[in-house]
This record gives sequence, C-alpha cells and structure tokens, in this order.
Amino acid sequence: MKAIKITLICILSLAFILYILLPVGFGLYASFEKTGEVGLPPDGFNTIQLLTEDGIQLKAWYKSPENGAVILVLHGANSSRDSVRSHAQMLSDNGFGVLALDLRGHGESKGGGNSFGWNSTRDVGAVMLFLKEQTDVKMIGGLGLSIGGEALLGALSTYPQVRAVIADGATQRSIKDYLVLPARQGLVRSWSTRVMYAAVGFFTGDTPPARLVDSIIDAKETRLLLIAAGGVKSEIEYNEYFQNTAGNRAELWVVPGSGHTGAYNLNREEYEHRVIKFFYDTLVQDKE
Repeated sequence: MKAIKITLICILSLAFILYILLPVGFGLYASFEKTGEVGLPPDGFNTIQLLTEDGIQLKAWYKSPENGAVILVLHGANSSRDSVRSHAQMLSDNGFGVLALDLRGHGESKGGGNSFGWNSTRDVGAVMLFLKEQTDVKMIGGLGLSIGGEALLGALSTYPQVRAVIADGATQRSIKDYLVLPARQGLVRSWSTRVMYAAVGFFTGDTPPARLVDSIIDAKETRLLLIAAGGVKSEIEYNEYFQNTAGNRAELWVVPGSGHTGAYNLNREEYEHRVIKFFYDTLVQDKE
C-alpha cells in the first residue's frame, strides 16, 4: 500500500510540473521585459523615437526611401531591431525605405514585457503616424520575423495602409490563434497552452488580441508572402491555414530544410530575390 501511495504521489507531482508549473513558468518568463542596449544603426540610418497612443516610447532605426516605399521591419520575441539589421540593410540596398522598430518591452523601447506582442498593434500605429508625416513615403509594407510577423498580420485590420506583408515564421500568439487548427482543439492537446496564455494575461494584465485570421480576412487589399520553415510541421500547418484564409492575396514559400526563421541564413540569395520581387511588384511597380 505504501508503494502505491508513493507511486501515486510521484505521478501527481509529475503531472503538476508538466501541466501546471511549466506552462505557468513559460507565461511568467514571457511577461518579463527583454530590454537592453542596441548597437549603432546601419550606414545611412538614423535612430528615431516614436510615441504610442498609450504613451509608450519606442526606439527605431529609419532610412528614407528612394522608390517611395517604406518597409516596417519587426524582430522576433525576446529580441530587438539589432537582430534584423541584415534584413534592413538588404531592403535599403534595393532602394526601399526601412523603419526597424523595437517592439515595446524589447531592445531600447519602453513598456511592459509581453513576448507574444499582445499590444503590438499600438506600436504599429505609432509607426503609421510617423510615416504619414514623411512626404516621400507613398506606399508601406512590412517584414516581420516570428512574433514580428504575427504583429504585422494582427495589425492589418486596423492599418490597411500596410499594403504588402511578409510574415516569416508566424504561427500563433494567443489561445484563440492556437485553436484555429482542428487537431489542436481537444482539451488534452491544448491544456498546457491554455494555462500558459492564461498566465501571460495574469502576469502582464494584457488582454489577448483578436485572432490573426480575422485580421487577415478584414485586410481585403493587402498582399501576403508567408514564409514557413520546412523543418517545422506546425509552422507549415498555420501558414497553410493563413494562405487558405487569404485566398489569392497570399503566396506561401515553404523553405526545405529550414528551421524557424532560418530561411534567410540558409539561402540569402533566394531569400533576397523573393523578398525584393514581392515588395517591388506590390508596392513599386504599379505606382510607376
């Protein structure tokens, strides 16, 4: 009998760790600010400061366009604009203006931490206000990695002036997003994720945003290039769902052998070709 009790206690303790303690821990970590100093801007860029509607100061790098189109570049979770330095330089070298932003709670931007970017639409709004004042900006696009891609997709219904978006590695940022795939809707499959996102809301005080697919549906004029890692099954599944939602407004590039947001380093030449062609075709060519 004693051995049975010990076994039962061990099983319950393990279940508590796996299904409560770990997801709560992930939620707590996601609520921490990921701030720190960012290096000097790339050549030709200036450091600027933006202010969101809720009073949060954001830092960014900016370079004016040569072709009338500016690309908002957003980093992934727990990172900063320094991690998208090469992407910014690539776009600039091809004539595009670039605004590389530190999302709130990241890099040198102020604001509470939330690794899932639940308030990122307000950050995108601060960018839109700044770009509206730039007389040489005629068209706006966006390139986001991981949570940066989700931030862009989630902001489309609010800011349809972002007419072309590349989301590299976007999947889900809330339980509502997680559950769009039928295979993930069972309670057993979704339990840990439910607990984690509940913990994020508890520790940050933030309200989960609307579903990404709803924002995609609302942005009827925005073109999408979705990039998914060929080595990450769930990433392919979510991006296929996004593509099906957007219909002929979206194209999907599944990169064979790539890990999460790894396409750029795996094949820079093809990545640059696809990215520049997409933005040129959607933002520049029709305006010439």
